[in-house]
Amino acid sequence: MSGRGEVVHIGCYTAQSGGRGTGVLAARRDPTSGALTPLGTVALTASPSFLARHPTLPVLYAVNELPDGEVSAWRVGSDGELTPLGSRPTGGAEPCHLAVVPTGGHLVAANYGGGSVAVFPLDRQGVPGERSDLVVHEGHGPDPDRQERAHAHMVSPDPGGGPLLAVDLGTDSVYRYDLDAATGRLVPRAPRVRTVAGAGPRHLARHPDGRRCYLVGELDATVTEYELTVDGSLHQRGRVDASGRPGHVQPSEVAVRPDGRFLYVANRGVGTIAVFDLRGEQPELTAEVDTDGEWPRHFALIGEHLYVADERADMIRVFRVDPDSGVPAAVGEPVPVPSPTCVLP
Repeated sequence: MSGRGEVVHIGCYTAQSGGRGTGVLAARRDPTSGALTPLGTVALTASPSFLARHPTLPVLYAVNELPDGEVSAWRVGSDGELTPLGSRPTGGAEPCHLAVVPTGGHLVAANYGGGSVAVFPLDRQGVPGERSDLVVHEGHGPDPDRQERAHAHMVSPDPGGGPLLAVDLGTDSVYRYDLDAATGRLVPRAPRVRTVAGAGPRHLARHPDGRRCYLVGELDATVTEYELTVDGSLHQRGRVDASGRPGHVQPSEVAVRPDGRFLYVANRGVGTIAVFDLRGEQPELTAEVDTDGEWPRHFALIGEHLYVADERADMIRVFRVDPDSGVPAAVGEPVPVPSPTCVLP
């Protein structure tokens, strides 16, 4: 990281997925004002729609969301430049999410089109090896257009060493797996957690207390709060609407502020960020802020600022988050970025 500010990376849809991006972009962030200064494309790669970093090494990973899915890896330089380390096939179509387990030993990816979860061992330099496992989900949900079969949408390793959670939109389920570090294989924990039929779970956010998590339903526009038990079970605590606005609501990203006081949900269609207070019995909607776009696909909380990637408006919108109320307020002008899908601090 340079003394002139920190570098963030931005994933985009490219022409292979109907997008206007060119690959992974870099931008320099001013930690005081929150301003982003684009630095250009640092990796020409097809539809890097979601990004992740290694927990201890200067390595960045991306899914390539294509009919024949791949994961790609780069070494990150001091000014955000990327040096290719290699790519691996995910064994499924349209991977849309990936994460590195806390030990740094494995990379896990969710194949949306394939309805499967792939595992890759990482060597000491963070380079992914040949896929060590591919678990395929079976089933469907009540929505004939979106839930005709399994659609894995997110993989969430437990920072505390508990089971990995795999969110599947197509089967209305959260699957739980233990990762065998020696073999790189996923061992299922039964039973899977079933959501309300037709919820279409997309992403979840873990509370920093390690005892709660929040799951957004892309299809029914809800937020469900779960209690995480010691044995890795999930017990529903409450369920609320993801937005208070009329019209089409399709939630995307969800995150808990690091101090655990507020939950943020991006709502596509109505183009908002919803703010929920987490200090009561259940999440309470306290504010809903316009993003000045229609399709906020992803956002990142970085310091005092919130960075919202609007895929269809071709921009990153910067907000400053009030430390007391938790409410974001827009600062500056939108930053032009073609088809942004992920902001990675």
